[in-house]
Amino acid sequence: MLIDNIRLFLTITEKGSLVAAGREVGLSATTVSERLAALEAHFGVVLFNRTTRSLSLTDEGRTLLSGAKLVLGEIEELEARIRHGANTLSGLIRISAPIDIGRSLVSNVISTFVKEHPSISIELFLSDGYVDLVGQGYDLALRFGSIEDSTLRVRNIGYFRRIVCASPSYIKTFGVPQTPVDLTQHNCLIMRFGVSLDNVWRFGTAKKPQVVTVRGNKIINDGSLIRQWAREGHGIILKSELDVMPDLKSGKLIALLEDYSPPPSPLQMMFPPGQAQPRRVRALAEALTAAIGESKK
Repeated sequence: MLIDNIRLFLTITEKGSLVAAGREVGLSATTVSERLAALEAHFGVVLFNRTTRSLSLTDEGRTLLSGAKLVLGEIEELEARIRHGANTLSGLIRISAPIDIGRSLVSNVISTFVKEHPSISIELFLSDGYVDLVGQGYDLALRFGSIEDSTLRVRNIGYFRRIVCASPSYIKTFGVPQTPVDLTQHNCLIMRFGVSLDNVWRFGTAKKPQVVTVRGNKIINDGSLIRQWAREGHGIILKSELDVMPDLKSGKLIALLEDYSPPPSPLQMMFPPGQAQPRRVRALAEALTAAIGESKK
């Protein structure tokens, strides 16, 4: 019963309420509340801060969350190894990725991975903003740029150029910027990452940096849509080479200001705090790392 209650605890954290968790597992909210109370009584701590409108983890709840995912993952793997053999991977993997590479590179890796490991199921969450890896229950996440949360385990996948580009139709109408400062006279399409606006574009090297604050008539938190707007001729974008390389090769977008290349940005793979990840998560992480490395060739 303890293991079942811990599983229910994980469902509550993922769904954000007792009612939603009960709906997910086919239990009444009253039953969910009783089982949560039994789990708290077992450990002698309060796992959630409860108000009439919200539910948030206590420090003890966060500790249980990180440990419970690891323990339950190992139990699922042990069951699979006993039933299907030592080389079988099984269970759920929850992953978060930026929207653009999530829809292309990550999606392709997942499709191949699930074909190779049919006992695996994957939940993919696409977002260009901040995600709470522990609080939202993700096994791994991909993000561009530096990671400020020092509690997470981080693997640097590589550094990738950010490329200024626009469509042939935009260039035909408005011309080509010759220097970074010229961007102030152009319509630049701007990404929003959570609460941060990506309107300060950096060029050059550390010894000779150039910083330009750009403006435009469209701001979006969706990397795929901003690339679509650029292809349609609405403005100039600054995007990772992982996102725009197919469009550059096809001629749908044209690279600009190549003599003033912005500094490359790291792509990071993040894992929750803990001693080790389940084998299925490690296997998917290796598949993603290999695919991203191959894309640079």
